[in-house]
Amino acid sequence: MRINKTLFAALALSTTLSIHGQTNELVIQTKKLGAEIQPTMYGLFFEDINYGADGGLYAELVKNRSFEFPQNLMGWKTFGKVSLQNDGPFERNPHYVRLADPGHEHKRTGIENEGFFGIGIKNNAAYRFTVWARLPEGGTASKIRVELVKPNSMGEQHAFATQNLVIDSKEWKKYQVILKAEKTEPKSILRIFLDSPTTVDLEHVSLFPVDTWKGHENGLRKDLAQDLADIKPGVFRFPGGCIVEGTDLETRYDWKKTVGPVENRPLNENRWHYTFPHRFYPDYFQSYGMGFYEFFLLSEEIGAEPLPVLSCGLACQFQNEDASAHVALCDLDSYVQDALDLIEFANGDASTTWGKVRAEMGHPAPFNLKFIGIGNEQWGPEYPEHLEPFIKAIRKAYPDMKIIGSSGPNSEGDQFDYLWPEMKRLKADLVDEHFYRPESWFLSQGARYDNYDRKGPKVFAGEYACHGKGKKWNHFHAALLEAAFMTGLERNADIVHMATYAPLFAHVEGWQWRPDMIWFDNLNSVRTSSYLVQQLFATNKGSNALTLTMDMDKKNVTGAEGQNGLFASAVWEASNSSYIVKVVNTTDKAQPITLNFAGMNKKEVLTGGTCIKLRAADINADNTLENPQAIAPQESTITIEGNVYNTELEPYTFAIYKFSKK
Repeated sequence: MRINKTLFAALALSTTLSIHGQTNELVIQTKKLGAEIQPTMYGLFFEDINYGADGGLYAELVKNRSFEFPQNLMGWKTFGKVSLQNDGPFERNPHYVRLADPGHEHKRTGIENEGFFGIGIKNNAAYRFTVWARLPEGGTASKIRVELVKPNSMGEQHAFATQNLVIDSKEWKKYQVILKAEKTEPKSILRIFLDSPTTVDLEHVSLFPVDTWKGHENGLRKDLAQDLADIKPGVFRFPGGCIVEGTDLETRYDWKKTVGPVENRPLNENRWHYTFPHRFYPDYFQSYGMGFYEFFLLSEEIGAEPLPVLSCGLACQFQNEDASAHVALCDLDSYVQDALDLIEFANGDASTTWGKVRAEMGHPAPFNLKFIGIGNEQWGPEYPEHLEPFIKAIRKAYPDMKIIGSSGPNSEGDQFDYLWPEMKRLKADLVDEHFYRPESWFLSQGARYDNYDRKGPKVFAGEYACHGKGKKWNHFHAALLEAAFMTGLERNADIVHMATYAPLFAHVEGWQWRPDMIWFDNLNSVRTSSYLVQQLFATNKGSNALTLTMDMDKKNVTGAEGQNGLFASAVWEASNSSYIVKVVNTTDKAQPITLNFAGMNKKEVLTGGTCIKLRAADINADNTLENPQAIAPQESTITIEGNVYNTELEPYTFAIYKFSKK
């Protein structure tokens, strides 16, 4: 009877192999641990593109709150007797509005703000309205009426939340009132009436949800910040991107302008608002309300190492071919000092100049900054020439600081080939590589880092995303190929120390660049397939890489010829004594898979098997705001016999197999 059962099993296996072809045996070497996987391996990159900051993560609901846009009343409507003044209490934001008696008891004076594509309000939520105000002509008191309004509604009244606010001083003071919404409205406006004959001046008109991320008053939008925290990122790169460079040096991102009292942080022109005439947003500016202090604080709160990137004195080279647009080498001192001062801001104690600024903002303890990037996508000999003085100065003052240079805007080619040796010569600690490439590139790059020089700088895959050929939008197939590529990052953990997808955020009504990891409107957000891939890698990254090869050729599983479109990597997680294997099937055919855990001794047992799969009914579709769970990881319990696990991996599927060792 036993013989018959054995023959039957052999026959069944033979039939399976004839139907599906040869089993893909993946051998995981368990005897020897590979490279340590850095805590920073998988992280986040933030840039204020696609209304990622103002109108997005930064929870301010009022556009142009200090009347400092070049068209000072952009975003505002005025009625009655309203005038613009420019001698306000904040040196770097001098403009404000004066509301005066309209001159007739049946006329009205006031202002309205349209917000960012409307003001999103949730039912029963509380909103903090603040304003700096005074009575310029004196008097005992004046009153304004603050309302959240839906003008095109069929309701008897436009306003669905109203509060009165008494202004009682000739001197500038900050006033506050809480508005409680009685309905959900994604596109309301903020309306302010002068409700008294006494003239009132208003500056820095602001509206925030009370329920921000961690309850911070100058806070972040809670759902979007939670999306970031749930990835469990190891590193958080900010503030960009091309905005670090600026279209010109005047509009580069200047970190020193983003700290201190929020009312006195000056407006900056966003490098993206006019970059694409086919998707043009003339009202896209940076309030700097979410500045470097807020970036450092967010990094700390989501458990990620902060990675600030600073200008090296080169404006965007895509937009400036003339050398006169850049800082001459002899004039770089102030830029180098900015980098040194930033490190002091992050790490200095409260007795230092910039450490004191941080402490006064509410964080006496240092942020423990370990990494700093200098320059973004610069190229040519001018970049290493500009970078070298930074490296020398930082090394001298902060020898333990890890400095990140760039390999330019391309993933290969002349600029890339020139810059890598230069980064080695300058002894940069990491080199930032960028690649926005089509499907064919991602399918061909599974072994990209297998033969990199192990003695030079480490790799930071700082910006990457699969841009589908002819379908440059978020869809599952692109995310699947990103997962395939990431197995190569993981396998080469000795050389690849950081990786961040880009861009991070996009407003559905205000995007200029796609695909993006997280899409949102005024009230909701959606996690794309690319987000889910990043999250699955980050939450299953392990502590050490393991050697994984395809048995028939003893080669890494990189989608190479004869490997049936499979990509794979394996890690060991010391904290819970488990093996984690990631396998990606990029083909339209199911693939028989055998996971063979080689090198285990007889006393070691694998148990507690779990499988997580990410796949889609339509590989050209993705999660949307209307259907945010269309694609989601599916987890199941699996059983392993001895040290070998046999399964079949469905077409176009990313799978994670986990087993505990006892």
